Amino acid sequence: MNMYDDAGRMTKEAMDNALKSFAAMTKGFQQISAETADFTRRSYDQQTQMMEKLFQAKTLDRSIEVQTEYTKSAYEAWVAQMTRIGDLYADIAKETYKPFEQTANSASTVMSRAAKEAGARMDEATAKAGDVANETVDAMAKQGDEMTH
Repeated sequence: MNMYDDAGRMTKEAMDNALKSFAAMTKGFQQISAETADFTRRSYDQQTQMMEKLFQAKTLDRSIEVQTEYTKSAYEAWVAQMTRIGDLYADIAKETYKPFEQTANSASTVMSRAAKEAGARMDEATAKAGDVANETVDAMAKQGDEMTH
């Protein structure tokens, strides 16, 4: 393959990988949206239940107990949700980067092959230059011998 074919293939591959990366990012953000909507619904249900218990409380101590239970469970749910969202963001980053790993590996392979080909051409040119130099030295030596005889 020549360099133009390699460049065309790499450009197409880079575009395909960019689209794959964009799709992975979109899917990840959709997951985050779904998780956030679900968390909001659960939080609303939890608040509704707490308000029902609070209205049913007959004493101040029971009211404080209901609020304390709600605060503790709401905090635990929030921490769990933020941990889940953090994991989703990490997954998005990994999945978004994966296609570019392939592009980088392909580029590295192409460049290594090009460097080997260039090295082989340089070796060939060096050998030819050495042959020409030897022929020139031999011709000059032969002319020197002819002039002295």
